[in-house]
This record gives sequence, structure tokens and C-alpha cells, in this order.
Amino acid sequence: MSDDTTLEVDVLVEAELWSAIPEAGELVTRAVLAACVGALSEYEIDIEGAEIAVKLTDDVAIRTLNRDWRGKDYATNVLSFPTPEMARAGGDPHLGDIAIAFETLEREAAAEGKPLGDHLAHLAVHGTLHLLGYDHEVPEEAEEMEAMERLVLAELGVPDPYAETEPVQQTH
Repeated sequence: MSDDTTLEVDVLVEAELWSAIPEAGELVTRAVLAACVGALSEYEIDIEGAEIAVKLTDDVAIRTLNRDWRGKDYATNVLSFPTPEMARAGGDPHLGDIAIAFETLEREAAAEGKPLGDHLAHLAVHGTLHLLGYDHEVPEEAEEMEAMERLVLAELGVPDPYAETEPVQQTH
């Protein structure tokens, strides 16, 4: 991204639970910007003057979004809502919206032994890449998206979220 390229990241902290990560807004902003830089290094994606909105919410709100927009009545970690191509072609600078649920993020981070901030950065990068056209519905696309996530997260100093952990040794 050149110095004259601008991207506005609006972070709305909707749920009080996010106070557990005081730097959440700054962390999300850095992750979104890094994902855009990473995508720009691979593809011709125009983000000049673009905007991305990120809502830091809770499981109740994200479950409602997931049910209403995707027909899936359960909470999830992150949702991305890209702006339709027609609107973007018409000059709409808004690339889309991302929602991240605190409780799901917290459960996943604990289960995987990851710091909350690292998992938050991963979900913000993942959501941003969806806004930029990445997907993981088929294996080839998933590999490409995961490779970009690894690259971007490494730039942020976050360990590979897909690295296999050492198996727990059983004692008999």
C-alpha cells in the first residue's frame, strides 16, 4: 500500500465484554490494514479511499446476524458482509462489515491455548480477507486463504494459527 493510499477502519465496540482486551480496537485496526497490504501484494485490489467497519459484539448479537443473513441459528466467531460488486463499481467506498463475537473468540482461544489478542488478530485478518474476495469453500481456495492469513499474521508477530501443536504425551 503506498503512502497516499487511504483505508478507513471503523471499529465499534458493542459489547462490554471486550473490556477484557483494552487494546482490541487498535489490534483490529492493525490486523485489517495488514490484511489489505497483504492482499495488495498478491492481487490488484483497489482500496483507495475505502472503508471497512468492524463490530466487536457478543454471541447473542452474532447469532442473530448469522441466523438472519446466513440461515444458521448459532453463534460463530466472525462474520463478513462484503459490499456487493455493483455498489462498489458505482463508487461506494465501503468494502463491507465484519462482526466478531467475544465469547466464541474467548472459548476458541482457551481451547487452542492462544492469547486472546492473537486470536482476535487472526479473526480480523480472516474477516478482512473475505471482504477482499478470499474464501475457503473448496480446498484450493482454503489453502490460498490460509497462506495469506499466515503471511499477514507473521507480519503482525502472531504465530501460525494453523500450526499443529505437539500432541500431549500419554503416560501409562
